[in-house]
Amino acid sequence: MDKITISDLYTLEETIAAKLFEGKTYPWEVLPEIGGFIKELGNTLDLTEYDRAGEDVWIAKSAEVAPTASITGPAIIGKNAQVRQCAFIRGNAIVGEGAVVGNSTELKNVVLFNKVQVPHYNYVGDSILGYKAHMGAGSITSNVKSDKKLVVVKGKDVKIETGLKKFGAMLGDEVEVGCNSVLNPGSVIGPGTNIYPLSSVRGVVPANSIFKSQDCIVEKQ
Repeated sequence: MDKITISDLYTLEETIAAKLFEGKTYPWEVLPEIGGFIKELGNTLDLTEYDRAGEDVWIAKSAEVAPTASITGPAIIGKNAQVRQCAFIRGNAIVGEGAVVGNSTELKNVVLFNKVQVPHYNYVGDSILGYKAHMGAGSITSNVKSDKKLVVVKGKDVKIETGLKKFGAMLGDEVEVGCNSVLNPGSVIGPGTNIYPLSSVRGVVPANSIFKSQDCIVEKQ
């Protein structure tokens, strides 16, 4: 059976955004609410630990943000996070504690749980990345279908109409995405799964598996 609920994919203790997921079943249900949640949460943050760095932008004092990075609100950059040279954060973004947003990486409408790494030339849009998820260099989330139709999540046992035109990928905890892979709209990848480099991924990929190709997904031994 496909395991694609919030509780199947994520450790909510590893994000400042845990309340965003309350009352929801599937993680993509939070995508339209990220911006408003950030504004509400940001105004409650302890200003001895966070700086107000612009309109609806809060950056932890312990975070490292390169002077060439561009951050547009609403956004929260968590404690001990790194936002490296020329990163482009376009708004509606939560960067978790100890997370890394690398050189020339672009974020838009995302939640990165604690210790997520998107360190080199990544595009992550309309997506949720779980605790310690890692995207290899050049890997991206594709968040709009080529025919511009609404995204449907398709698994072995499920077919769910999301009602969303923009939906990238849901990565569970400790997912490893190989370099230069594309996660197609509506991809849901279970915790602990590895994606081979140069992959084109779509649909639901089970937890603790190895994605070699769309027709070759094996369980980890």
